[in-house]
Amino acid sequence: MLLADVRTAAPGDATAISRLLAEAIRDGYGEALGEIRAARLVSDHCALPRIRAEIEIPGGAPGWLGWLVAAAADGTLVGAVSGGVPVASEGEIYALCVTPGRQREGVGSALLEAATGRMRAHGAASQRITLPVEGAAALPFFAHHGFGELTPVRLGRPL
Repeated sequence: MLLADVRTAAPGDATAISRLLAEAIRDGYGEALGEIRAARLVSDHCALPRIRAEIEIPGGAPGWLGWLVAAAADGTLVGAVSGGVPVASEGEIYALCVTPGRQREGVGSALLEAATGRMRAHGAASQRITLPVEGAAALPFFAHHGFGELTPVRLGRPL
């Protein structure tokens, strides 16, 4: 699959980001979390008003760097990442999701690289992510990119 681009999310991307994120949570963590906990995670993190507001405030909240999206050549969004530098020199990935049918095609790596570049530009010397469950399916992806376990669900790496 060829990516057309990784770019800053626009207001019109909010619905697609919400759907991508909800799909990734259900597919990636639904079984491990159980139906109720997965539904709560989707409700907390995928609400359309929340994502719309987050798209409209990059740089507007302390440490928040916004959403980036990955689009296929036809313009369809196939991935998204959000993050920031909430503490001096520490970047944080808040969400990274790729359409399940497009995983292992470099989409997640391209999104992580773009988010990392933004974090470095804002002084980050390390990067962290918290996963919803121990033994998450995403662990090999993050290990491949140099993240090590800080706790069973908290990963980090130097930049």
